Amino acid sequence: MSDDESKKPEDEFQEMLRELLSGNGAIDPSQLAGAAGLPNDPAALQALIGQLQNAMQAAPGGGINWQTATDQAIAIASEGSVATTPAERNALEQAFHVAALWLDEATVVTALAQEPILMTRAQWAKDTMPVWAQMAEPVATSISDALTRVMTDQAPEEMRSMMAGASQMMRNIGGALFAMQLGQVVGQLSREVVSGGDIGIPLLDENRAALVPQNVASFGEGLDLGDDQVQLYLAVRELAHARLFRHARWLRLDLISSITEFARGITIDTERLEDLAEGFDPSNPEELRQAMVDGSLIPPKSEAQLATLARLETTLALIEGWVDVVTAQATTRLPKADSVAEMVRRRRATGGPAESAFATLVGLELRPRRLREAAAFWQKVSDAVGTEARDALWAHPDLVPSGSDIDDPTALIARLEAEARGETPEPDEFDTALEQLLQQEDSREDDSAGSEGDSGSTDERRDDPPHV
Repeated sequence: MSDDESKKPEDEFQEMLRELLSGNGAIDPSQLAGAAGLPNDPAALQALIGQLQNAMQAAPGGGINWQTATDQAIAIASEGSVATTPAERNALEQAFHVAALWLDEATVVTALAQEPILMTRAQWAKDTMPVWAQMAEPVATSISDALTRVMTDQAPEEMRSMMAGASQMMRNIGGALFAMQLGQVVGQLSREVVSGGDIGIPLLDENRAALVPQNVASFGEGLDLGDDQVQLYLAVRELAHARLFRHARWLRLDLISSITEFARGITIDTERLEDLAEGFDPSNPEELRQAMVDGSLIPPKSEAQLATLARLETTLALIEGWVDVVTAQATTRLPKADSVAEMVRRRRATGGPAESAFATLVGLELRPRRLREAAAFWQKVSDAVGTEARDALWAHPDLVPSGSDIDDPTALIARLEAEARGETPEPDEFDTALEQLLQQEDSREDDSAGSEGDSGSTDERRDDPPHV
């Protein structure tokens, strides 16, 4: 048997890819760099080739190598990085100290177990990547599998056995390209965010509070405000966000689980992929890259996804609204607090370009639309029953307000006021319906037990011997 005949299809495909990556194939590696969103420079090209070669050699079933995304994010975050001066570090550490004292007066949520930290952009990218990867992995897997399936189906008859035999390798390469796209997004985000909780979800482990000094300084540029005003306000917001997630220990898992549940429900538009495969021009891979990042591969949301998304938006709005109200209450001594707050609101309403890129890449918008309504809700609750009763609503998932409470907090406030007076509040429609359901269940159980008891008595009378 000749060497050519003994080759497996995946070996042939791997050899073809090696030719491609060496520059001897039909596609110039620099064009692949463009498809991955990388600048066309030797360092970026070498990094891309290295990542793809690693993907080719990855073990079957090994999943996506998210180190690719981390390396890409760190590289982008490090560009233009500026070291924090001792004076800036001292000012931000002092801001955290004062912020903690002010928050103690504004909320009963306890202080953090660990000291807040100051992070470089690269450190933020590295430390937050595990959560980004967890949220994006279901979509990355779907895209890799769909791309592999479509490319196999679209391949000429004589190449199909080769493509089918190399399907795992193709999945690895597709996953590597997606991971590099995510790295691009997180790297760009590291230049936009000012803190660990700036996105609204807890990205750092152990509910750690953190500021990114270089971005805090950029945030204050162009504002007619002193640096200390901006630093104090942002420190209060970050501490409030981190404290909330430490207080409501269930909240982080609930939030991220909902996000991954949403992502798992995403399916890939194979018709769109088939169109791309049919008209794919190797000399212009930009179209494939654009399809991955503009969201066109992700079809409209299903009913189940819309329901999950509604719950997510409500939870995110409640979190951000609570942080807004507590921050406003804690910064009453800050002369320009309202000006900084307005800047935060505007920035949050629009989001940055990298955040928009994540929304199209994963199909999930992280900015809650009902933020102002949620903040107004928490303010009404705070005014009516005080901070202790307000913050107690985060103690358990069953106590957290719903979307209907945001729309009309009257019933919730009435219940909290009654509980504060030591009274049993009037049951609402839900309580009444639940009580009726439980009574019906009890009634059915009693009827069933009675029937069994009667049957047992009859049997006993039948089986007992007659009295003599």
